[in-house]
Amino acid sequence: MHVVHLETGRHLYGGAQQVVYLLEGLARAGVSNILVCPPDSAINTAAGNAGVNVHPMPMAGDLDAGFGRRFSQWLIANKPGLLHVHSRRGADLWGGLAARRAGVPAVLSRRVDNPDLPLLGPIKYRMYARIIAISAEIERQLQRGGVPDSKLRLVHSAVDVEACQPDWSYSQFRDAFGLQKDELAVVCVAQFITRKGHAVLLDAWPAVIDECPQARLILFGQGVEEARLQDQVRQLNLSEAVHFAGFREDILSFLGHADLLVHPALREGLGICLLEAQAAGLPIVASRAGGIPEAVADEVSGLLVLPQNPSALAAVVTDLLCDPDKRSRLGAGGRIQVAQNFSVPSMVSANLNVYEELLS
Repeated sequence: MHVVHLETGRHLYGGAQQVVYLLEGLARAGVSNILVCPPDSAINTAAGNAGVNVHPMPMAGDLDAGFGRRFSQWLIANKPGLLHVHSRRGADLWGGLAARRAGVPAVLSRRVDNPDLPLLGPIKYRMYARIIAISAEIERQLQRGGVPDSKLRLVHSAVDVEACQPDWSYSQFRDAFGLQKDELAVVCVAQFITRKGHAVLLDAWPAVIDECPQARLILFGQGVEEARLQDQVRQLNLSEAVHFAGFREDILSFLGHADLLVHPALREGLGICLLEAQAAGLPIVASRAGGIPEAVADEVSGLLVLPQNPSALAAVVTDLLCDPDKRSRLGAGGRIQVAQNFSVPSMVSANLNVYEELLS
């Protein structure tokens, strides 16, 4: 089986890391893969380091029609057995058109729960033989958008449990982020974009530190909302309680040493950071939004609250920070949850089943 994979994201965020896991697993199963990606992307380096056959192809942006033309010509010349498109914006359209022109069956992975444009969605999805949703919530959204059940397949994202165990020492982690002896490290790992809900978390934080003054919030990420969020921190007089730590590719080296992960997203496909945190043994407080209830088992591996509700979020975070035994129980439950339901071998096998079904 010869499969071409298309991923056009520039950063090694959760979705791109899933592609690397998939490529490694498919290779072990005997599948021949080629990854097409931008030459300046993080996945170009990561996949190359993993021994994947990579074909770099420049892409100027989502509306780069020249990329669509170049990719079509390349696909016609190489004629793989199957195309798997992993990105959404831009690549999903150009990838589908290229597959049509080349006469190659195509699969699309849908990782986000953002609604499609009313006219574009139906046109785009007709170009794909199968559409893989990473959560049941995304699958339902696609159904509401008119995608027939016969095209839809549910394959949850996955994490490498061993890779999520910290290799930093506990003291190294606390020293690196300036944590005092009695301070509790609460982390949020997400791009600084509106739908991740950072503004709600910051609105909740004054109430948290009123009840638990030793709570320290560390925000990992980057994005267009960062300056506005920094202004919000200053306006709320939270500069001593909130730390912007940037995007860290090595976050799994120390994530498991935090005390709690909070994910206040307004919308979420599934949430790779939630799976990674659970694999590392971290208890979680997250919004009951999108595919999050599939990733986090309420009262088993974390606690879920209604989205966009700062007071409810503050109350749950405070209660959990004041209850170390409950944090330990939820952390242990998270490890079990991920090992049983979100393993990399299961994800690879499920994707391979989609390929074999389509090509049989």
